[in-house]
Amino acid sequence: MKKLLPLSLLFSLGFAVGGYAADSAAVWTESCQKCHGANGNGDTKMGKKLKLGDLTKAEVQAEFTDEAAFKAIKEGIKDESGKTLMKPIEGLTDEEITALVHYVRGLKQ
Repeated sequence: MKKLLPLSLLFSLGFAVGGYAADSAAVWTESCQKCHGANGNGDTKMGKKLKLGDLTKAEVQAEFTDEAAFKAIKEGIKDESGKTLMKPIEGLTDEEITALVHYVRGLKQ
């Protein structure tokens, strides 16, 4: 019985993490894909206009920290003149934003 409890907790945790992964994919599709593309390469009309980096490339992902990605998702991004380049994704908890950052990191090939 003692061995079953840790296994059941681990199994439950797997479902929780998997749930966040599924939610992150849905958030990506709904809120990010339009500009960043389905796979994160930025090869969309808006992605090209904004000159977005290819998130599937390690060197592009190395250019920003998890904290910077979290802040961009939570607060959005503006250029030096104050023009909005990326709107914040509203309605996400901090845990959901963290999961989305992990999802973005998973786009790297």
